[in-house]
Amino acid sequence: MTKTIFRNTFLVGILVLAICTFMFFGLQYTQTINETYEALAQEATYVVAGMNLSGSEYLDGLDEDHRVTWIDSDGSVLYDSGYEDISSNQGSHAEVREALESGEGRETRRSDSTGNPTMYYARLLEDGTVLRLDRPVSAVMYALIAVSPVLWVFVLVLILSGILAFRAAKQIVTPINNIDLDSHANIPYPELAPLLDKIEEQKMMIQEEAGQREEMRREFSANVSHELKTPLTSISGFAELMATGDVSPDKVTEFSKDIYKESQRLISLINDIIKLSRLDEEADLPPKKDMDLHELLLRVADDLKPVAGKNNIFIDVKGEETHINGVDQLLYEMVYNLCDNAIKYNFPGGKVIMETLTDEKSTRLIVEDTGIGIPPEHQKRVFERFYRVDRSHSKEIGGTGLGLSIVKHGAMYHDAEVSMESTPGKGTRITITFPNAEEEK
Repeated sequence: MTKTIFRNTFLVGILVLAICTFMFFGLQYTQTINETYEALAQEATYVVAGMNLSGSEYLDGLDEDHRVTWIDSDGSVLYDSGYEDISSNQGSHAEVREALESGEGRETRRSDSTGNPTMYYARLLEDGTVLRLDRPVSAVMYALIAVSPVLWVFVLVLILSGILAFRAAKQIVTPINNIDLDSHANIPYPELAPLLDKIEEQKMMIQEEAGQREEMRREFSANVSHELKTPLTSISGFAELMATGDVSPDKVTEFSKDIYKESQRLISLINDIIKLSRLDEEADLPPKKDMDLHELLLRVADDLKPVAGKNNIFIDVKGEETHINGVDQLLYEMVYNLCDNAIKYNFPGGKVIMETLTDEKSTRLIVEDTGIGIPPEHQKRVFERFYRVDRSHSKEIGGTGLGLSIVKHGAMYHDAEVSMESTPGKGTRITITFPNAEEEK
């Protein structure tokens, strides 16, 4: 932070110094130009006075370093101390035209004879001729160089700015680094109070979330241990009885079926835990691709027809071809779990309806049943892991208690929302809303 404040402060100092330097030399250049033209005008006054006293012969006695040109009204050169070809016509130059029109003229341009940038000053004489004096622009640059020692002042100011910026940065940062986040008694800057309050609030939220995660972890571990222990205990008990050799052949067959049933329940539980772990870590999942959601419903309905037939449940698929961007395997598991629950918790002769609806903003997948429904006090928790409304009933019909958790996490992976409407004794309706591709952007 000290480096950042120092860098920003120092850069501001450099910027201000650069602007001041530019303005100083800009003004100095403009002032020198004006002073040079004023000097040429004064010099022209002296030359005119000399010509009035001595005639054109006065021009021959002038210093050759100061070029003087005498031009007739038609632009022809009458005299040129610079030995320019006097046969050339100078009437086309701006300073000469301006002098003929208004009495005097000025222009800065490249000299026709030397090719160097030159300042020209012309004055109209009483006889209608024009007297012109010039001076190279390099003379102005020499005048600017004369004030170059001022640059050393700027360098010293720059060094002083760097020292002051560094000290200021340390003075600003040191009290901030010494702030005790556990006690806000001595806040160096009142402006930091809202920030410290937010930090304290975030600390409390983090601690609270950490506590909730720890509680969820313990509850999950306890539930997993319980769910794993139950079938393992049954399998172990049946195997122990069979190992004694005192079990009749018909009981061996019965125990074998029970062992198979409990092992299948154990395998299902482990598979669901693995699925949830993959969803939590978003690992090993196939890439999303365009797929027909309605065709997926038809596949799930076809796979669950035997189960539905045993319970005399009718499955109806509605809607039409509907495309979304998703993971086919994961969406299949989500729809399968929803439809499987709708069959398990339905009344004999009941109905399960799966439907897809789409509009400009979203695509909805709906699974509705005519089953036992879910009491209002349980509806918010049914998507939690291992949560069951009626454990005794759930044990009778099977299930791991993780199906709706997989649905919830699968929906989150697809940026979808899950909502539920349920009335005890009348049925449950679960809707998954997928945003369309345009809405995701």
